[in-house]
Amino acid sequence: MPDHSTLAAAATHAVSLAAAVCREVQRALEQVKAITKDDKSPVTVADFASQAIVAKVLTDKLGKVILVGEEDSKWLREDGHAPHRAATLAALQTVWEEATEDDLLEAIDVGSGDTHHNGFWTLDPVDGTKGFLRNQQYAIALAYIERGRPVVGALACPNLARNFNADFNHPDRHGTIYTAIRGLGVGETPADDPGAKPVTIKRLDHEEGQPIAICESVESSHSKQDDTARITGYLAGHGHPAGEPARLDSQAKYAVTARGQADAYLRLPTRKDYVERIWDHAAGSLVAIEAGCSVTDIFGNELDFSHGRGLEKNKGVICAPPRVHGLVIGAVEALGIGNDA
Repeated sequence: MPDHSTLAAAATHAVSLAAAVCREVQRALEQVKAITKDDKSPVTVADFASQAIVAKVLTDKLGKVILVGEEDSKWLREDGHAPHRAATLAALQTVWEEATEDDLLEAIDVGSGDTHHNGFWTLDPVDGTKGFLRNQQYAIALAYIERGRPVVGALACPNLARNFNADFNHPDRHGTIYTAIRGLGVGETPADDPGAKPVTIKRLDHEEGQPIAICESVESSHSKQDDTARITGYLAGHGHPAGEPARLDSQAKYAVTARGQADAYLRLPTRKDYVERIWDHAAGSLVAIEAGCSVTDIFGNELDFSHGRGLEKNKGVICAPPRVHGLVIGAVEALGIGNDA
């Protein structure tokens, strides 16, 4: 099996360049819209360019890799999407100057790997589409999965400040990267200086009597927020008062919980047939676990990444330090949440 520290170094470098590409697209939002005649095109351009540079860095540093990405180049290759292709190449060239159109398309398709391997990478090139379009919180999430478990995770949050007092709605000019290796902890570095000495992130457990601040998605479609309200109400009624909630997009929620800025991240099932995708949780969950949080589904089962592209054996996600995790699991059980899932 490959050395995890080597994989982590490559992953950190890859997501740092992807973060730089995404920042460049955000700086040129109106220009990209003008080129493509499409108001949602900036996130499309960022998705493709981000996946391309991650694939380029991983193959340069590690040789042939198996990468399960969210994108392939079929749509971008179509004649009608030439403006999107040109805008994506221009974004990619800000970090890969000599890249050609063929380089772009071939790199994107490195991400067309499958999960039928003992070890593979999985990538969400821009996690938090609407957060990206609002120039708020989003993430580039890259993880290496080995025998059904994430063992390396690199989570770039280009707009997330290291300062807890900063407003989630305003982009930070440095951003953060969290790099985790299973069993070895997690470090935090500035997204624009990934070579800086990492600051170790360690989550202290929640203490009796402290308010419990829940971290959830801005988009109500991503989690059943009325069930979140039922849980916080139940906990408050049993002597565990609610703190000020943290609302932000993407796997940055895992980072916010891991570093102690919130006490639980809840992603509750919105419908019976919904299956979470592996790239939406692999990197973030490992960051949280290595910081000292517990991460399971709503029934207390470990997230199982061994069933292809979906978390087929899990329902929802609960991420919290051990004490709060137990309280939330107890509330879910008492309220019967997920029993129809």
